[in-house]
Amino acid sequence: MGTVIEERRHLLNVAYRLLGSLAEAEDAVQETYARWYALSRRQQEAIESPGAWLTTVAGRICLDVLGSARARRERYVGAWIPEPLPDRSEWTSVRADGGEPADPADRITLDESVNMAFLVVLESMTPAERVAFVLHDVFRYPFAEVAGIVGRTPAACRQLASSGRRRIGAARTGAAPAAGRAGQDGQAGRAGQAGQAGLVRDFKAAWEAKDIEALVGLLDPDATMTADGGGMVGTVLRPVVGGRSIAQYLIHIADKAPGLTLLERTVNGRPGLVAQHTGISVTVAAFEVTGGRVSAIWAVRNPEKLRAWNEHAED
Repeated sequence: MGTVIEERRHLLNVAYRLLGSLAEAEDAVQETYARWYALSRRQQEAIESPGAWLTTVAGRICLDVLGSARARRERYVGAWIPEPLPDRSEWTSVRADGGEPADPADRITLDESVNMAFLVVLESMTPAERVAFVLHDVFRYPFAEVAGIVGRTPAACRQLASSGRRRIGAARTGAAPAAGRAGQDGQAGRAGQAGQAGLVRDFKAAWEAKDIEALVGLLDPDATMTADGGGMVGTVLRPVVGGRSIAQYLIHIADKAPGLTLLERTVNGRPGLVAQHTGISVTVAAFEVTGGRVSAIWAVRNPEKLRAWNEHAED
């Protein structure tokens, strides 16, 4: 059964991209294994490819979760942002059932398909579109296999993935490489990362100095900032639009919440910021950079989405 257990990391990677939630992804993978171990030994031995069977089951579970999640997120207080992931060097995932932290082998692979801008666009897709697009374009599953998971014909799955691809293209014209091409231009990607790291560092310095004009200069005039508190902590419920409006809001926050410590951290594989208060991460901010300026900020404040950042809180 060793090979079955070894599929866990792959399943978690698939489930997180499908659901945008680490907690839900872990639950989906746990349910997948529960169904495997509910089979008799004879049934297990009759399965030619246990890995393919596990992926099919996990995909179907995620499809069901996505369907119910749409209704839940309509009732969500404020904007719903995917759960942010720390860099693997800071990974401190906690299981939803309160058990031991996830094994290091369970870490999510951080690439273009988990950057926040990409995940946010995935949220705009229908459940079937998202499953077909992610499995085919990100994980390179053939449409014949995708069809078995989605419950549609291969031709229909091809159309679903194509529709998802158009959504990505429309939302990210001129942005970073699409997930399917992630890693093919590593040098350019590293250069982009370095540029974003410098911009985020300048952003942090301007925020700490409460220099509104410096912030305005770093923000695209049409930038947007979206915050996710889930109704559990205070935050703006609608996106803040416009570079100057965002700068003014950030200065207001700095005045209202003294004692915050800003840290440069990798958020979903890209340079971002973490705000801590008394050693506890209270906000994780992901950035999108376009044309050398910050074009989007996603600030996650819902403490339920910050478990992976707070298991071993830093000083």
